[in-house]
Amino acid sequence: MHIGEVATRTELSLRSLRHWEEVGLLRPSGRTDGGFRLYTEADVDKILVIRRMKPLGFSLDEMKAVMADLDVLEEPGGDEDGRTAAKDRLADVQDEARERRTRLVRQLEMADEFIGLLDSRRL
Repeated sequence: MHIGEVATRTELSLRSLRHWEEVGLLRPSGRTDGGFRLYTEADVDKILVIRRMKPLGFSLDEMKAVMADLDVLEEPGGDEDGRTAAKDRLADVQDEARERRTRLVRQLEMADEFIGLLDSRRL
């Protein structure tokens, strides 16, 4: 797939996808002879993982680490110690994501309360 189709499917801008490549977060699987980026379904899946991490406030470095650990787990016949370490790190990230989600839910509740307060004061 070309970058435009990927942007549409993932609801991201071309700029975001290019930026992620520039910072080493995600590289397209290939390029055409003319130099246009080519993405696979696996690339789209990775993009969607990153897209889901962004609202939780994970940094680029944290996202890179998660992507690297996911790559380790997807490698057939990889080093078992490396796989175990990747699983442990991802479990920690999962715990952190849960905590961040809880904070976001509380922020939404507070926003709803604020909106309710303003609604109650309308003339």
